Amino acid sequence: MDRADLELLLAIRRHGSLASAADAAGVVPSVITKRLAALEARLGLKLFQRTTRRVVATAEGEVLCTRAVGLLAGFEAMEAELQERQQEPAGRIRLAATFGFGRAWLGPALAEFQARHPQVEIQLQLTEQLPDLAVEGFDGAVWLWAVRGPRASEWTGRRLARNQRVLAAAPQYLRQHGTPASLDELAAHDCLLVRENEGFDVWRLQRERDHTEVRVRVGGVLSSNSGELVRDWCLAGRGIMLRSLWDIAGALASGELVRVLPGYAMVDADIHWIAPHTASTPRRIRLLVDFLAERFRGEPWKLKPAARRG
Repeated sequence: MDRADLELLLAIRRHGSLASAADAAGVVPSVITKRLAALEARLGLKLFQRTTRRVVATAEGEVLCTRAVGLLAGFEAMEAELQERQQEPAGRIRLAATFGFGRAWLGPALAEFQARHPQVEIQLQLTEQLPDLAVEGFDGAVWLWAVRGPRASEWTGRRLARNQRVLAAAPQYLRQHGTPASLDELAAHDCLLVRENEGFDVWRLQRERDHTEVRVRVGGVLSSNSGELVRDWCLAGRGIMLRSLWDIAGALASGELVRVLPGYAMVDADIHWIAPHTASTPRRIRLLVDFLAERFRGEPWKLKPAARRG
């Protein structure tokens, strides 16, 4: 049985008569009749019941037609992919990302990708709230957490890079206030808080030695909904903060900041690609996701920190 046989079966079922199927195919009815008879003889099955008015699929014919739909869809998808591979990717990609990572790391990567594929147009929207991707027409988002929770069924995801949030402070702050030797001592320090959501004053840390999770309540006189502002306060010696390595690896390497309690970190800050579920993903999107995964796989912020932006 070949592709033409599958198309024949579906055409007969769709049109409901051999004559109508023949008319749609531009052949005389005898051609359709002979082809169907030969197929039934080869399979040893009766696939359609014929009446004076209609042709109706038998139980075996219905099963075969159902399978034919999936097989033909597979053929079409394969052909589309092969044709797409022969062409330069083109079209628009609409993305969302957080302000900090989007400016420091995603933006330069997207510019390089677009230079490699000149017929691709990229629109990047920076936001602190993840949009409803499908409803608002986004192809995907680069975000700092994975697909989970009640909306996980609506999205597909892929981790692009590992990342963690670490405790850090400027050397001058530690000289003036001392370096905490345990999590309990954080309560006596000025902690700089990012007010992103409820529970911002509880830091969920994991002990690297045994992966035990510890929650510690912290407080301080300075807080903001801007992580970049909190980082700047920390650099100015105003307290201890919890911040992603992609943002402060350079400051740690230069000595502008020092890790505090280096045996602890928040580990839920990996970089992820998130996208709405779709029947098929355009090649330009697949190429972009593969490009970003390769670009960020080695955590480049540890090797070549992005320049700080004011």
